[in-house]
Amino acid sequence: MCGFIGYIQDRDEEINEIEYNNLMNMNRIITHRGPDDEGYYTDNYVRFGFRRLSIVDLQSGHQPLSFEDHRYWIIFNGEIYNHVEIRNQLTQVGVKFKTNSDTEVLLALYAQKKEACLEDLRGMFSFVIWDKQDKELFSARDRFGIKPLYMMQKNDKVYFASEQKSLLMTDHDNQVNQESLHHYLSYQYVPEPETMLHDIHKVQPGHYIKKKVGHSLEVTSYWEPEFHVSTTAAETQMKQIQESLRQSVKAHMRSDVPVGAFLSGGIDSTSIVAIAKEFNPSIKTFTVGFEREGYSEIDVAKETAEALDVENIHYKITPEDFINELPRIIWHMDDPVADPAAIPLYFVAREASKHVKVVLSGEGADELFGGYNIYREPQSLNAFKYLPGQAKKMLTSFANMLPEGTKGKSFIERGCTAIGDRYLGNAKIYNEEEKSKLLKHYDSKFDYRRITEPFYEKAKNYDDVKKMQYIDICTWMRGDILVKADKMTMAHSLELRVPFLDKEVFTIASQLSTTHNISNNTTKYLLRQAMKEVIPAHVLNRKKLGFPVPIRHWLKDELYPWAYQLITESQTNYLLNKAEIFRLLEEHRGGQKDNSRKLWTTLVFMIWHQLFVESKEVDMLKDPSTIDPGIELQNA
Repeated sequence: MCGFIGYIQDRDEEINEIEYNNLMNMNRIITHRGPDDEGYYTDNYVRFGFRRLSIVDLQSGHQPLSFEDHRYWIIFNGEIYNHVEIRNQLTQVGVKFKTNSDTEVLLALYAQKKEACLEDLRGMFSFVIWDKQDKELFSARDRFGIKPLYMMQKNDKVYFASEQKSLLMTDHDNQVNQESLHHYLSYQYVPEPETMLHDIHKVQPGHYIKKKVGHSLEVTSYWEPEFHVSTTAAETQMKQIQESLRQSVKAHMRSDVPVGAFLSGGIDSTSIVAIAKEFNPSIKTFTVGFEREGYSEIDVAKETAEALDVENIHYKITPEDFINELPRIIWHMDDPVADPAAIPLYFVAREASKHVKVVLSGEGADELFGGYNIYREPQSLNAFKYLPGQAKKMLTSFANMLPEGTKGKSFIERGCTAIGDRYLGNAKIYNEEEKSKLLKHYDSKFDYRRITEPFYEKAKNYDDVKKMQYIDICTWMRGDILVKADKMTMAHSLELRVPFLDKEVFTIASQLSTTHNISNNTTKYLLRQAMKEVIPAHVLNRKKLGFPVPIRHWLKDELYPWAYQLITESQTNYLLNKAEIFRLLEEHRGGQKDNSRKLWTTLVFMIWHQLFVESKEVDMLKDPSTIDPGIELQNA
């Protein structure tokens, strides 16, 4: 696991001292991604920098790594879980290896098959390969977007990096992308491939890029998620789920260092831990919670760990912990992500990093197996499908006349609204009317549908639940879930592995019908049935909580003074209408309305703006002494 920075230029020119020092600075700002080793490669066209977190023998995986008499060079972030099998296949056709690393296997496979190598890979990855002979650069990102890959074109250079902050060390003007800001306020994250900065982009999951010296950049999609519902009997599919997940966990546990696991109170992480224990009976598990009652899964996790006979290490997060670390959390995130679950994820990663270098986690199970409660909505709204259009218009008019908060108002509105208009993913923060009040430069062409419409078009033949799953896989999972998973663990030099997001597991999940996912008044029905013999009974049908965070309470009480001061001092007046933000804050504090998610989305953006546009220092921001002496942070 690692981080890298690299770029290619069209002009034939050796690197000078100033340029080399800048390359090192760009590389060293992401030392947290790889504290164990660094390396560099430069020639007249490319410059590579690399940071490494050592999971296997340090010497065998030093990068940048070369192959075939220095023709090919690679910088690689990720893990190829089937590298042993691929190595054996390549050895049989005469390929010679000098190391035991999956990096050399990946490079050798590319030398043999070029871009077709991507079809063979089982793992998480972003990498850049330079073919010195053909003067061509090849870069790719894994199917689901588990590992990040940023890109920037500037003058005659094309930059690639594991983190956006490396690219900001060029002559970048840090101008906010107005369209990205619009979408961020809808989604609570910036949908890929854009970032919050106008000229930095992400290479999309399942895509590769080619750049030949003197030629334009080429971007190609090599994989997209598709559902192919099977008529296979449920019993058979349950066995397939069991076997694919067991093989995935086994592959994800390949490591020369101890592997731990995150453990919440839900079926996803519990399933991973239960299977992992088969391969490592002494596996350590990690859990966090908050001091406020109702916002901690520590007790359930401890009960689960006891039932599985594994060690559980847990930590309670205080409001002081929260406020002190928040700027650093957002700095590590690169772009603003206003998912409160990032905070407990940061702290559980911090605790785990004291004991292990690798952890397993349950990300992806909800999207693949239908785990979100919102996926049950189409069933509850099923009767509306039989109403003629005129009847729906009349009902909508009636609902519009009802006061906000009236029982049944939202139900009618949702039932009379097409799925493509009402569902944009798991988080819907500000609607278009609210954004027009908040944004100084609101533009209706940046409507949230601009993001989802292309995906709904591709999913038009799926039922509504499958459409929702597809939207989440293509937006929410890659823009929120996997971003915070990667960034919050890498902040502590901890490698996160996600066995549910394995191509073989996806193949099985993609064949499940909606009935097999949403059934018997529960979610992930067939996954629960498949795992009921290996997980404790108290977990099997427990309501999903995720990482609950007491933002709603804190913004009324402990964090209100902090929020008020942040809004006051923020230099975002040119973008945001502060009067509207203060109105939301006071309305929330007075208990008239729960505006916590809207406020949190805005506050996170303001901190991000301080860090990446105003360029305030993280250490200064995280120091509690910078808060007005008259403002107190109270205990929960």
